[in-house]
Formats: sequence, structure tokens, C-alpha cells
Amino acid sequence: MEIRELNENDLDSLIKLYEQLDGANGDFTVEKARALWKSEIEGNKNIKYFGVVEGGKVISTCFCIIIPNLTRIGSSACFVENVVTDKDYRGQGLGRKVMERAIAFARERDCYKVILESASFRKEAHQFYRNLGFDGDAKKAFIMKLKDY
Repeated sequence: MEIRELNENDLDSLIKLYEQLDGANGDFTVEKARALWKSEIEGNKNIKYFGVVEGGKVISTCFCIIIPNLTRIGSSACFVENVVTDKDYRGQGLGRKVMERAIAFARERDCYKVILESASFRKEAHQFYRNLGFDGDAKKAFIMKLKDY
């Protein structure tokens, strides 16, 4: 089992894991993911996918994007999204490990904060994030959905 930055070779497994996230991936195929990876993600120093991989299978992951900022003395923010651990591996601390790697990445990039969203009904996830040091009451997020998923 290793914790590492994911790459194009992990896409089959990653897309399969995302099916457990919220079922909103529809007909997004590995081929579409590969095209997006090549055009937008590969080589972009501000985007990282971290994962716990066992036997070539991604079993826990999160996505990070660094957002450059002209306030806070030019310190960037890091936004974390799509945190998921395979249902068969939950409760083993893998989500914590992948989130700790994301937080370390934010520190390496001298970010002043790490931001994430969690659906308001996901109470267990909220406790997980609080245990990592996130403050769910620090700010209020407003979301405008531009698509129906």
C-alpha cells in the first residue's frame, strides 16, 4: 500500500472509485477522463490527485487545486474536492492519510488555508474533517449549481 500522487495510469481505477462518491459521474468514461487529463491536468503544477494505492487499485483519493491569490501577502489557497475511500477499506485511516498528504501539499506550496466542501447532511464526514483540524463554522459557503448533478 502506498500514498502517492496519481497519474494517467491510475485513471481506470480512479473513475471506478468515483462511482462510490455520489453516483453523479453519469456517462463520464475513462476515455473522456484521459482526454481531460491530457488537456487540463497533466503538467499543471496547481492540480494534484493524491491516492492510496494497493495492488494497482486506487482505494482512497482526493483532488487538490492551488488557487493563486493577490491578498494574504500573495499566499494561495488550496481547494480539496472528491474525497472518497473505497467502501471495503473504510475505517482504516486511509482517508486521513490522503487528506494529510493534501494538507502537506498545501503547506509545500505556502498556502494560507485549505478549503473543502461537504454536503450538509454528511455528519460523519464533518466529524472526520473536524478531527483533521478543519473548522466547519469558520465560514459559510454559498453554492450556485450550474448543472443538475
